[in-house]
Amino acid sequence: MTDPTQARDILATAQRLVIFTGAGVSADSGVPTFRGASADALWGKYDPYQLASPQGFAADPKLVYDWYNWRRSQLASIQPNPAHHAIATLQSRGAIVITQNVDGLHERVAPPGASILRLHGTIAADRCSVCDHAEEIDLHHLPALRPCPRCGEYLRPAVVWFGESLDPRHLARRRSRLPRRRRHAHRRHQRRSLPPAAGLVRLAARNRAKIVLVNLDPSPFDNMVDAALHGRAADICPQLV
Repeated sequence: MTDPTQARDILATAQRLVIFTGAGVSADSGVPTFRGASADALWGKYDPYQLASPQGFAADPKLVYDWYNWRRSQLASIQPNPAHHAIATLQSRGAIVITQNVDGLHERVAPPGASILRLHGTIAADRCSVCDHAEEIDLHHLPALRPCPRCGEYLRPAVVWFGESLDPRHLARRRSRLPRRRRHAHRRHQRRSLPPAAGLVRLAARNRAKIVLVNLDPSPFDNMVDAALHGRAADICPQLV
């Protein structure tokens, strides 16, 4: 584990700071992770292709929608943790957040006008796969499965499922954060269809970005970053601000 002082120095001197988050940042709020050793990991209990794929929704829309409403009911009582608040402090200094999370916890504490790119969408909205009609969801008053008011197809959670592509607008905005001289490398990655989340750290390293990694356990990325901190995000992130 790297000395946190080095990580603090990197953040303090950064000219353009991007914070990339995954399920670990919300774990201390009580949001189950999707994978991992935790007994609460969602894909340890449920079949992801039955509950989080276009095919699963087509086969049983009510089952999928009811499962997402169950997850929404959990999130209604969950609050952001110290990691979210620490990241919000960095956002107030101009940092951009790119998140794989759909729980909306960053948005609850982000300063006004903060930039958040939600790679995998949001659980707090429904959308139509046919006409792109979208509706926000009140987590305290959950609607039932219902047809789209425009085209009649069932509305579905506004998240990215297995087998679906990310929103091209988010990919374009993510690319815009790279140094101009190396954006062609990012376009090559898109053509090869590498997993965007897994490729982002490698892409940043190739572009000579300074990288601070906060992860519960050692990971394959440790040897390509400038500072690797192991532990809970809720414990470490406040130390970095």
